[in-house]
Amino acid sequence: MSEKKHLFKDGTWAYRSFYNDPKLSTPLDKLELGTAELVIDIGDEGRISGKIGGQGWHLELDGYKDDGNPSTLKFRGKGEVSGHPWIYDYLCYTVPHIEDGKDQVPALVGAVTRVIPHPGSDGTIHPAGVVGSFYAVLQAR
Repeated sequence: MSEKKHLFKDGTWAYRSFYNDPKLSTPLDKLELGTAELVIDIGDEGRISGKIGGQGWHLELDGYKDDGNPSTLKFRGKGEVSGHPWIYDYLCYTVPHIEDGKDQVPALVGAVTRVIPHPGSDGTIHPAGVVGSFYAVLQAR
């Protein structure tokens, strides 16, 4: 079996996250947790820094990358959004190179967890402990 080639690069990624709802009848637009621009910088000894955010908000990232097979990235996003602290944990893996794949773009797949509760734009409190799934695709440079 040949060695797996991974397509991870630090840079700017298009991020999309979703609630983990097992019902196929749930409309896709009701599953969306969020979209953002994810900027990942890998420093010395695999340390991760960067940010995740969108219009008017962002969280600073801190974590690490493990060069296993597949590579694992684990980081925390912390910041203040509309005067309230937000903290999210992210755990993801690099999507390996697919033999015979066409035009494959580097991608990450993983889980995101809300660490502390925070108010939502709809006036409700979004509780801690909610786990969703996400994927991120490297944007063209």
